[in-house]
Amino acid sequence: MTPTTDMFESPHDRNGTALATTSLVQLRYKAAQRWVPSRYNARAVGDDGRLMLWNTLNGTISVFAPKDRDRVLEALSVEGVREPLGKAGEYLTRRGYLVREGVNELDIFRYRYANDQWRQDTLQLILLASEDCNFRCVYCYEKFERGTMTPETRQGIKALLDQRAPRLKEFSVSWFGGEPLYGWDAVSDLSPYFRKTCDEHGIRYGQHMTTNAYLLTEERATHLLEWGCRNFQITLDGLAEEHDCKRVGRDGSGTFSTILDNLRSLRERRGEEFGVDLRVNFDRSNFPKLGPFLEAMSEEFGGDTRFRMRFRAVGKWGGANDANLDTCGTTDSRTYMRELQERAKQLQLGQEAGIREIATLGSQVCYAARPFNLIVGATGQLMKCTIALYDMPENRVGQLHPDGSLELDDLNMSKWVNPHFETDAMCQSCHVLPGCQGGHCPLSRVTSGTRTCCTVKSNLKREMRFTMADMAEAAAARAAEPQPV
Repeated sequence: MTPTTDMFESPHDRNGTALATTSLVQLRYKAAQRWVPSRYNARAVGDDGRLMLWNTLNGTISVFAPKDRDRVLEALSVEGVREPLGKAGEYLTRRGYLVREGVNELDIFRYRYANDQWRQDTLQLILLASEDCNFRCVYCYEKFERGTMTPETRQGIKALLDQRAPRLKEFSVSWFGGEPLYGWDAVSDLSPYFRKTCDEHGIRYGQHMTTNAYLLTEERATHLLEWGCRNFQITLDGLAEEHDCKRVGRDGSGTFSTILDNLRSLRERRGEEFGVDLRVNFDRSNFPKLGPFLEAMSEEFGGDTRFRMRFRAVGKWGGANDANLDTCGTTDSRTYMRELQERAKQLQLGQEAGIREIATLGSQVCYAARPFNLIVGATGQLMKCTIALYDMPENRVGQLHPDGSLELDDLNMSKWVNPHFETDAMCQSCHVLPGCQGGHCPLSRVTSGTRTCCTVKSNLKREMRFTMADMAEAAAARAAEPQPV
């Protein structure tokens, strides 16, 4: 039998009956009869009557005027909205606040989580440039048993980057310790190498340093900025009287004045872009004395958007001095933090950006829960959690060799990076799951099998109102600026 024409071409093509394409957006709207509120919506009403919506799956944030609030809330009722949607309904569907009835948003989250969690184009390293420190802070949990990162380990890090560079889109480094500037030989060896390699391969690159800043001289700051380290976390626990009792030098000396001088030197770098988080660790003893400290910080750094305050309660993190710490309870910690944030705001000190800073997918996931994030110790030991470090066998996940190869313990790695939300029904029903993904603190999962929820969950409406107020103030400030003629 002779093959027919249909064996060589589709009759649809020959007869001009090929299907016309329809965009994904058109299909979404055509298929829907009823739209219902997303399971990942969060909402809050401000003191001025405005309504704020945040969809944690899509990262969208919207603020509605009081006159529109009732109409929006009606659309977001349990009954939802039937087509035709109208202008408001279409806006709410575009932003993800309304979804088609019957859509399984948990499955959508699972898909997005998998794409992000198991990506192969990013590498994040936390490098312990030195595991020793020139301070002996009263609340510190580290043991300072090793010094500067060895040359063999540094060679292994360079080789690892060389091997990964052709397929990387992002590479980030966080310098940690001990005190990273105590290991300047390692920083000055690796940091320019990172910058050069990433420039050659077109890799998006960033560096961050957690430092006590005692050794952050003008010369070293110049080098770090040139090498791409433009974000710093630096701690001051009050004025000299309070700070020097808590963050004392290893020889017993005070440290406040040297740190402040180095911060002033950074401030004088006019026109240079960098960011400094001024971390303040508070407990019951220093909290009452932080008012004058904030006033002093306002005089030094108020109005300079490169500096912002970051308040954290002191915890018992496993140090030898834990029994003597005058820590706050959970309720007091939240109260004290809010008071400090309000006072800093009054003094025009920059702060974290609230909900806007954590609105994206996975923003509340601990670095230790990511398979592409590793701590590299001074001798090449690979770890996951900077609190556990060497003390917990499960935290030691492998070894970096001088040739750049990673010898990983698959069992220990799995305890940190596997999707904990899949075996936690409460996580699966939580409306902030896209942000923390059940991995806000994998340490508690590994040690006790319990979840630690992100702070924003328990303070959600308050944080949203705080963000609304900030947005309103920023808008008012922009409106008050002189307009070009």
